[in-house]
Amino acid sequence: MEEKEKYLSPEESMRLIESMINRVKDRFNEDGRLYLFWGWLIFLCSTAEFVLYHFLKYDKHYLVWSVSWVALVYQLIYFYKKRRKARVGTYTGHIIRYVWLTYVILSFLIGFLIGKLGNGGSGSYFYYIFSIVLALYGMPLFLCGIIIRFRPLVYGAVCCWALSIITTFIPYDYQMLMLAVAMIAGWIVPGYLLQARHKKEN
Repeated sequence: MEEKEKYLSPEESMRLIESMINRVKDRFNEDGRLYLFWGWLIFLCSTAEFVLYHFLKYDKHYLVWSVSWVALVYQLIYFYKKRRKARVGTYTGHIIRYVWLTYVILSFLIGFLIGKLGNGGSGSYFYYIFSIVLALYGMPLFLCGIIIRFRPLVYGAVCCWALSIITTFIPYDYQMLMLAVAMIAGWIVPGYLLQARHKKEN
């Protein structure tokens, strides 16, 4: 039997090389938009909740977080459009999507568990809610920082974890401000740095 070998044309070879390069360079496709979006949103919500709770003594101060549902819908639409525009599926993008999916699942799971604890009649759990949230916020920052090799995200994650410990030693209302500090260090500053890098590389 005569063995047939398939040779790539120069055009096919270039397309193959370009595809491989796009997969490797995927880390430069992160423009920091969602870090800035969520960073500023949570910063404003946590600051507003502090004002409502500490100064205005408003009982339903937590209602400011209702806006996050609208933000979540925006993010889903953003991901859908971004995925449609992407010409080449990348390994890094695939992994990062699962990192954020894990984060969302854990957020809902922790919210459910905290709700169940509240129904049990114990109110002490509520004092540590910001510590739990800050510890959770550090997870996607750390993993994404490692995946795309961007140290400011890793430093931001460490800051979130440090603040999650600090919040256990301060009054409940000031824990809200620690959440705002975490957004600056972990999401907003890295978001602007990612944006600058994206413009430089593209």
